[in-house]
Amino acid sequence: MTSFIEVINKTYTRSAVLLVLMAHAGALLARTPQQQAWDILRIGVNQKSTGKRTQAVRALRLLPGNPEATRMAQTALQDRKPEVRAAAATALGLMGSKESSPELKKVLADKKPAVAMAAAHALQVLNDPAGYQVYYEVLTGERKSADGLVAQQMQALKDGKKMAELSLEEGLGFIPYADIGFSAVKAIRKDDTSPVRAAAARALINDQDPRVGQALVRAVSDKNWIVRASALLAIAKRGDPEFLNAIVPALSDKNGVARCTAAAAVIRLTTVAERKKRVEGSE
Repeated sequence: MTSFIEVINKTYTRSAVLLVLMAHAGALLARTPQQQAWDILRIGVNQKSTGKRTQAVRALRLLPGNPEATRMAQTALQDRKPEVRAAAATALGLMGSKESSPELKKVLADKKPAVAMAAAHALQVLNDPAGYQVYYEVLTGERKSADGLVAQQMQALKDGKKMAELSLEEGLGFIPYADIGFSAVKAIRKDDTSPVRAAAARALINDQDPRVGQALVRAVSDKNWIVRASALLAIAKRGDPEFLNAIVPALSDKNGVARCTAAAAVIRLTTVAERKKRVEGSE
């Protein structure tokens, strides 16, 4: 039979627990929305679930110039899961975190090509030449400098199936297909390296290295139309009339997208050449 003292002890214990819970709930309610928001992110980046960590890290891209968010993303670059590392690299690029360039360059040596490519894209967004060097390698298969992909990664990038998976990797943000259309989406589903090489061609638009221009001209003759169209687009946007004659043959391309892109590129470069000629004539 329960004694009177035992009843009192149990009642006291329950009351104490209830008071603690009420105090904790009150503290939570007293926190501002901003404090609650930070709690969500801080807890999220440390979750056991890879998906939940990735979600939290990816959200950091919305906090440019925030020191804590930058530190959290930089820490995530060392995560054991490639999905999280890739999300961290992408976030740092979109945050405009130039101070993270040294850390992103280290990630270019990541064993997972998807992570290395995410870092390359981030560096490109930050206007760091190291990012362009990686895209040059992907397009040409040649090393441009010692800062590019390691041999193991280059071998993986030549694997069609892996490249197709890489093309569809969620959230990496380095595959620009919006202006090619649905036919490109169907092409991505094949085990083919072309989609990522096409993205590499476009990523080289702002790299003014003469070797890049020549590489893009060679890509205009690629066997895959996605690469040809992307190379033509890049040449057009680079606005160098020196390559005008080199892309004229593409006006006869059998693929409609590539052919139309070539037409627009020829018109654009012709306009640039004529403008340049007028300026030189007036001097």
